[in-house]
Amino acid sequence: MAHLQLTAVAGGSDDDMEEVALLGSYGEAEGPSSRTEEEEEAGMRRAQVRVTGMTCSACTGAVEAALSARCGVRSAAVSLLQNRAHVVFDPALAKEEDIVEAIEDAGFEAEILPDSAVSQPKSQKVLSGQFRIGGMTCAACVNSVEGILKKLPGVNRAVVALATSLGEVEYDPTAISKDKIVQAIEDAGFEAALVQSSEQDKALLGLIGLHTERDVNLLYDILRKTEGLRQFDVNSVRAEVEITFDPEVVGLRSVVDIIDMESSGRLKAHVQNPYVRSSSNDAQEASKMLHLLRSSLFLSIPVFFMRMVCPHISFINSFLLMHCGPFRIGDLLKWMLVSVVQFVVGKRFYIAAYRALRHGSTNMDVLVVLGTTATYVYSVCALLYGAFTGFHPPMYFETSAMIITFVLLGKYLEVLAKGRTSDAIKKLVELVPATAILLLKYKDGKYAGEKEIDALLIQPGDVLKVLPGSKIPADGIVTWGTSHVDESMVTGESASICKEVSSSVIGGTMNLNGILHIQAAEVGSGTVLSQIISLVETAQMSKAPIQKFADYVAGIFVPIVITLSLLTFCTWFVCGTLGAYPNSWVSETSNCFVFSLMFSISVVVIACPCALGLATPTAVMVATGVGANHGVLVKGGDALERAQNVNYIIFDKTGTLTQGKATVTTTKVFSGMDVGDFLTLVASAEASSEHPLAKAILDYAFHFHFFGKLPSSKDDVKKRKEDAFSQWLLEVADFSALPGKGVQCLINGKMILVGNRALISENGVNIPEEAESFLVDMELNAKTGILVAYDGDFIGLMGVTDPLKREAAVVIEGLKKMGIYPVMVTGDNWRTALAVAKEIGIEDVRAEVMPAGKADVIRSFQKDGSVVAMVGDGINDSPALAAADVGMAIGAGTDIAIEAADYVLVRNNLEDVITAIDLSRKTFSRIRWNYFFAMAYNIVAIPVAAGALFPFTGLQMPPWLAGACMAFSSVSVVCSSLLLRRYRKPRLTTVLQITVE
Repeated sequence: MAHLQLTAVAGGSDDDMEEVALLGSYGEAEGPSSRTEEEEEAGMRRAQVRVTGMTCSACTGAVEAALSARCGVRSAAVSLLQNRAHVVFDPALAKEEDIVEAIEDAGFEAEILPDSAVSQPKSQKVLSGQFRIGGMTCAACVNSVEGILKKLPGVNRAVVALATSLGEVEYDPTAISKDKIVQAIEDAGFEAALVQSSEQDKALLGLIGLHTERDVNLLYDILRKTEGLRQFDVNSVRAEVEITFDPEVVGLRSVVDIIDMESSGRLKAHVQNPYVRSSSNDAQEASKMLHLLRSSLFLSIPVFFMRMVCPHISFINSFLLMHCGPFRIGDLLKWMLVSVVQFVVGKRFYIAAYRALRHGSTNMDVLVVLGTTATYVYSVCALLYGAFTGFHPPMYFETSAMIITFVLLGKYLEVLAKGRTSDAIKKLVELVPATAILLLKYKDGKYAGEKEIDALLIQPGDVLKVLPGSKIPADGIVTWGTSHVDESMVTGESASICKEVSSSVIGGTMNLNGILHIQAAEVGSGTVLSQIISLVETAQMSKAPIQKFADYVAGIFVPIVITLSLLTFCTWFVCGTLGAYPNSWVSETSNCFVFSLMFSISVVVIACPCALGLATPTAVMVATGVGANHGVLVKGGDALERAQNVNYIIFDKTGTLTQGKATVTTTKVFSGMDVGDFLTLVASAEASSEHPLAKAILDYAFHFHFFGKLPSSKDDVKKRKEDAFSQWLLEVADFSALPGKGVQCLINGKMILVGNRALISENGVNIPEEAESFLVDMELNAKTGILVAYDGDFIGLMGVTDPLKREAAVVIEGLKKMGIYPVMVTGDNWRTALAVAKEIGIEDVRAEVMPAGKADVIRSFQKDGSVVAMVGDGINDSPALAAADVGMAIGAGTDIAIEAADYVLVRNNLEDVITAIDLSRKTFSRIRWNYFFAMAYNIVAIPVAAGALFPFTGLQMPPWLAGACMAFSSVSVVCSSLLLRRYRKPRLTTVLQITVE
């Protein structure tokens, strides 16, 4: 016991793991998947790496190849737009430093991001805590403490050692907190305190006041003395410290306060917001590119001026033609200025090209270096040749400088444009307020005052004050006050929602008119907003299948272009040598070699692989952000691509086409039994069921018995209702829920059956003709019949109706106009199903289908290759959602962790089904246009640059102009994708005007 090992024990139910696999997985070819149980059991770890220097799909392919080749790396996915790599690796075979080294060897810069830079929910696991227990004197004390601990709910194991006065407890933190464990030990008459736990968390803190070595040493001393801190890494250059701490022992807010107090205010710590930091890095990249562009412009404009303007100004021209030794002054000035542009400003191109070629890959940097170096080397040779022979051939120093300048201009504009594609995430991040008002309280629970804190320092259990007109800082429960809250920015619901005591609230939503006190329940990565951000990021990291073509083309693009460039040079040079074209085509100051070389350089410079690589990811990034703003959460580019081709869309009935608020409308007793006794019997049987219809029956029976007998106070109503349930319901034995049929159990020793016609018939109970006729009339009126048999006799039935959503009929008609065939699948009886389908306009109905059978229905439609979408509530439709090509979970609200769905429709509104499909079609229409622009540009521009039109029109594209065209081609593709930001979802008034193109 003196050497207790604290280890995290994987645990949790299947349902827990379903929530852990938050927002779906990418698949190996699509991006990083959620951390699965298999990965955890295999001891795999994940790392997120910021990769800088990538310019096109060839770069991402090179990084993925370098990572995959590294020993111990299980999978790697790289995003060009996010400049990130997600790597799953075996820590026994590879370290984070090896991952960084692999990326840097591939020619790019890499930086491991802290865990806090990713909004990933933590898996529910069992913690192992070590407690110091004082006051134990003998084995009886040990047995007493162990016995008390083992009886606590949520405690799986407890071991106490008398010799060391330590106890190790395995507990579920969601069921019991370490404070309650300490309290239980103290209630038994012993002293207790948590020493450490197996839980750990990471955070990145920024520091103000960290200027000198003395400040750094002071920080080290403070952190070493802080209990609960397991590891820390101070970066004095960036004034940051990354800490690994035990959240069960010390909170992040406590760490920040300790640094402030122990340094007497000299050091101020604050949590670094990972998204703000990411935006800061993007801004730094844009600033760096702008600095290079300004430097290049400053040096290139004089060179261009000397070439194009100075020859027409006699006194300046005379000065430039003066000799300084064997060289002309003008030539020397151009050589010096362009050398700085070529090798100082253009250094980044050489480094990137060298690293790419060293690993056998090629990218745009290789083309830029080839074109500019060829021009520069030729110009230097011409300069030297003219200096020593007196014959001055033409020089093209300005071409090299202008190519680099235009490429940098294009890159700068591209960085700005790509930054705007992630505006959706930035807007979501900005929803969370920077600060929160924390209500302080004494040990007796009385409030002692208020304190404004950083919103990133909120801890679960904190009570926060939310003023009217301010944003709610964290997910939680209202403990005091009444107000209306605008949740449109998160859920898309336009109407404000009333919040009162016990109501749940979402972080980032707006409190409108009243003061609220809320108790924080979820903070950090566990909040709804963080999960939405994580889902959007996940979708933006994934690759649509259509992008595979672009990646393939990008991999062979540069070698093909270089081959075409050599072929162009050889063709023009050989034809010129053989006299195949007149000498008048070549200027008097030039020759056949230079004439051919300019065409060749133009081919190299004008080709642009970047446009192809940006066509899909930029559009997907904008579309997923736009979808999130409309309450339509997409899990990846593959889901977007499949949704555009949907042929059939299958709807579940209850809760999808209907409002999901079943109410009992009719009760008919056929046995002479009193109605009250009948309802008590049925309610008792249904009390153990979780089906929505069971709840409707219980509510109906309760109101029948207690209507007008409850007090007006809400709290009193709740208490009296609980008491009433315990008094009037009958005792049930051998309860069994039969999916798709109903329930059965024993009451007073007799079997009672409550369910549909199939359940009653299977048990040999005869249904009277009068009851059968009554049942048919109800079903024809779209009501569901609940039949009841007791002790082998049919005793009565109930009619339950679930009103249709008001937009259902219009949406179904709109889908037909879009060329999509709607189908309804339900476990309800045929008459009710047909009545509902007729009311909303669905012609194809599959009724009396068990939950597991819905997946079989979907597969039957998929046999001929049709693309099938399934719309369900995400609760009992998981098998069907997973079987469909496109699964849409509707009405998810704040529960967005539905793994089986490809789309999560936050609102409970069928209009969003049309929005999802319409957004998919608009997105891929834009992607096809992007590919058209990118392909057409290269197909047209390369022949023009090679001189295909020169024999007929005399049109020759100079290399500097080719560089300008190349620079703006990728910018045009990004700007094309940005047009998706103008997307507006179809309104009900215009849905019926949608036609198939």
